[in-house]
Amino acid sequence: MESIKEIYRIGYGPSSSHTMGPRKAAELFLQRHPNAEKYEVTLFGSLAATGKGHLTGVAIEKVFVGETLNLLWKPKEFLEKHPNALRFKAFNISDELIEEWTAYSVGGGAIIDDTTELSSQKVYELNTMDDILEWCRTNKKQLWEYVDLMEGEDIWIYLDEVWTAMKSAVKRGMSNEGELPGGLKLSRKSHLYHLKAKTYSGPIRKRSMLYAYALAVSEENAGGGVIVTAPTCGACGVLPAVLYYHKKFYNFGKKDILKALATAGLIGNLVKTNASISGAEVGCQGEIGTACAMASGAATQLHGGTVYQVEYSAEMGLEHHLGLTCDPVLGLVQIPCIERNVFAAARALNHNTYALLSDGRHRISFDQVTETMMKTGLDLSSSYKETSIGGLASLKGFTY
Repeated sequence: MESIKEIYRIGYGPSSSHTMGPRKAAELFLQRHPNAEKYEVTLFGSLAATGKGHLTGVAIEKVFVGETLNLLWKPKEFLEKHPNALRFKAFNISDELIEEWTAYSVGGGAIIDDTTELSSQKVYELNTMDDILEWCRTNKKQLWEYVDLMEGEDIWIYLDEVWTAMKSAVKRGMSNEGELPGGLKLSRKSHLYHLKAKTYSGPIRKRSMLYAYALAVSEENAGGGVIVTAPTCGACGVLPAVLYYHKKFYNFGKKDILKALATAGLIGNLVKTNASISGAEVGCQGEIGTACAMASGAATQLHGGTVYQVEYSAEMGLEHHLGLTCDPVLGLVQIPCIERNVFAAARALNHNTYALLSDGRHRISFDQVTETMMKTGLDLSSSYKETSIGGLASLKGFTY
């Protein structure tokens, strides 16, 4: 398994697979051919179908600014390896092809091509939750301690940067107001929700604040602000909201939060390795479901849960989002994406409580539900996997 740094990427929204990934691929290709006379980029499948709403073209054009670029869109043509495909071509002054390269944005900002898989270094020896739990049992360690052993001390510096970026996104999102970009004319809600939450007391105040935190980060993402993929841009509001909630209402210190981030990253890493976190490949269950699993496990660890209770909590986060479709209206990461972040954060707290009431034993393992999620995603029609032509995205009356 790769580093959890690949799960947590700090960058601009609104989509890790549709903006971060394509921009990274464009930068890599331009580095290889900085002196070409002109360039051609073709977007395929889901990448082309929702590219306008996800600012894919804008992300690529920013890389090739000042260059001659021909951008082509083929939303009905899907390449075999992954639905988020883009093909680069570079030409010389004689209009001769210098190189053709096909890349795939597989989620979380990661890029692969036809000859290589994820380019990051593999740092984890164990690739399943069952094996890691057995390691924890044998060595009497916590999940975050396995991350520490495999990643080394530098991971804590990186997670500190991640937590700082997450907190900043919450704070900015709660202060920003106005209309989000795109044809939906959707107004930001976090600021207003935060103001109303302050007037409540008890459990209603706490839950309302959680809503405001999740809205804040998700709206920052939808507006193209700086967020952290956790594990994707579209699901970036869940984990920060849950962690910020625990910081505010339970006064957890930074060390505990960073340990929770480490465990959450490990959970997301397992899903990414053994299934997918790409909405274009498996639907929103791979994005929001994984984010909920990460937040559920992190919360349970913060409350002193055993590794088995953490695993159970994470398993519920993924299991109870099975089959969730990716159907963004107008291809924008707004409806239903923003509200899904809010309610996934709330469900994570429910999973935490439920798991802590148990002894951690249950029938369906995290590894089993991860495998099931992948199978479910492959069975979903492409209409429900980020193409913006099925489900809620097919509703009439919305135009740019």
